[in-house]
Amino acid sequence: MSSNSLVISPRKLRSDLYSYSYQEDSKTPLVISVLSSLIERTLARNERISKSYGGFGKTRVFDCREIPDMTIQSYLERIFRYTKAGPSVYVVAYVYIDRFCQNNQGFRISLTNVHRLLITTIMIASKYVEDMNYRNSYFAKVGGLETEDLNNLELEFLFLMGFKLHVNVSVFESYCCHLEREVSIGGGYQIEKALRCAEEIKSRQIVQDPKHHHHQQYQFSRILL
Repeated sequence: MSSNSLVISPRKLRSDLYSYSYQEDSKTPLVISVLSSLIERTLARNERISKSYGGFGKTRVFDCREIPDMTIQSYLERIFRYTKAGPSVYVVAYVYIDRFCQNNQGFRISLTNVHRLLITTIMIASKYVEDMNYRNSYFAKVGGLETEDLNNLELEFLFLMGFKLHVNVSVFESYCCHLEREVSIGGGYQIEKALRCAEEIKSRQIVQDPKHHHHQQYQFSRILL
């Protein structure tokens, strides 16, 4: 039975969330299966549209020369296995992907760009959410890229996004709800709500005080390392 068909009760869900750790035997977060399912659906839809109406425009920044021989699920599991990024990182990465697609109408997720898009957004989301992170060179090895390529992809993504990386708790929760609806369509279990992580993100919300500008600069300096 595939992970997408598992039925997880709310009690089990909460237990998995609050017992989550970064140990070697950590289970793969449910959000990875949900995100993988959502992206696979998006790829299939975009493929049908491409065949019917032609190409998608000129935004080719994430295109690779050869399509990686790895499924989305396997790629996300690999990223988790070697980075141990928490569940909220994948939710925030999903927020970034959605924003990017909205801001760049000429871009559509495809087999030629999805892997590079995922490793880039997950790395940036990890820098935003996590207190400690691996270097870009490590993420590049995990993602199967050269460090220089990932550095360039990060910068391209940040500028195309206008450096709009902040995700407040209400936005975070709304994307969790969207992923839960995806589950109700294709699986029957619920995504980790990541309540603790949501509270951590909430604590990052910028308070309108004299420290506002300094905090914003600090966030960008972490991203641009």
